[in-house]
Amino acid sequence: MDAATLAQMLSAQSLLAGCAAEELADIAARGTVRSFKPGTSIILQGDPGDTLWIVLKGLARVSMVAANGREIVLDYAERGAVLGEIAFLDGGERTATVEAIEPVEALGLTRAAFGEIVGKHQGLAMRLLQAMARRLRQNNTVIEADRAYTSGPRLARFLLRLMMGGEDETRLKIALSQGELGNFAGMSREQINRQLSAWADGGIVALKSGQVTVLDREALVDIAEAW
Repeated sequence: MDAATLAQMLSAQSLLAGCAAEELADIAARGTVRSFKPGTSIILQGDPGDTLWIVLKGLARVSMVAANGREIVLDYAERGAVLGEIAFLDGGERTATVEAIEPVEALGLTRAAFGEIVGKHQGLAMRLLQAMARRLRQNNTVIEADRAYTSGPRLARFLLRLMMGGEDETRLKIALSQGELGNFAGMSREQINRQLSAWADGGIVALKSGQVTVLDREALVDIAEAW
């Protein structure tokens, strides 16, 4: 793993996207690559957060158990995602569980190693704070919007988040059951089933063997932006 390869993997929204080449080189050099089989936990909610993980390959599911015992799916992390940054930076417990769905390779960086990198590179700490502030602002916007949207636009927004890019843009990154999709979108299974059936009748999506294929992405975007 070198700095150029690591930089290509990181998305523009990544916590480490603003790192300079020499900073990424130190991260790559001091990190350790580890493999996780499907069903294996990369991070466990409540555990100490002494390691930061960068997904190099595969797909993982990010979820948390709320105070009422309900599981909430927060996201699906793919290549380039940075995992565990909250507990890693504040020294508290993990706020969510991350489980490998596909075989995952991830670069792990300990807090001690990261502290040495921050001490070596002036300005890195401030850029990380700015990145965390941008993420908090984005999350607040998403939460506010999702509360305002009815079930149809809300589900459309979450389906768009799950869609593949490029030539596979009609498919979702992962085949989800209606119950799992409901956990992700914050909707009941009955709401999911009713909405997907209506969209299938309208030619917006196709349902086959429990999998969702988006047939009309533009229509889904229109629904997602509706109030």
